[in-house]
Amino acid sequence: MSVPTTEPDIIVAGDTAKWQRSLEDYPANQSWVLTYTLVSTAQRYTFSAAASGADHLVTVAAATTATWVAGTYTWRAQVSKAGEVYTVGTGSLRVRPSFATATDGRSHARKTLEAIEAVIEGRANSEVSYYMIGNRQLRYMTPAELLTLRDRYRAEVAREDAAQRVSAGLPDQRRVYVRFQQ
Repeated sequence: MSVPTTEPDIIVAGDTAKWQRSLEDYPANQSWVLTYTLVSTAQRYTFSAAASGADHLVTVAAATTATWVAGTYTWRAQVSKAGEVYTVGTGSLRVRPSFATATDGRSHARKTLEAIEAVIEGRANSEVSYYMIGNRQLRYMTPAELLTLRDRYRAEVAREDAAQRVSAGLPDQRRVYVRFQQ
């Protein structure tokens, strides 16, 4: 397996993250230490590279990334030696959740569509759309409002599904291809 020479765009929690950086001005064999810091709105992770000749080899163990919280992170790479510190790179990456964790990977649109459909099914036998207890009142959405909302979220989920198919190299099923012959 070849080791990438740039920082990854995506790290999957629970997978080993590995890459190698070559920094001509800060070679690892001259005691320069490369350290990365990942920062999100709620998390901060720091790890260092090991020397691999003059290069810096970053290896973050699967057991370490397994504890990382999914989200978007800003990263900063810094080298240090004898009190000197220099920033040698910045960027962003995404940590995806591990399949071992119990997370709901559905999009907002898919969750909302399923909730609307559950309400429609649950109300199939109910004729109550409004009730009042004391001075508190509750009004349910009408069936027509629910159906309109359902259709809107169905369209959004269909767009998401089509985009996912296209990104996987599959054809867009919403597109109809025709050929005219004489």
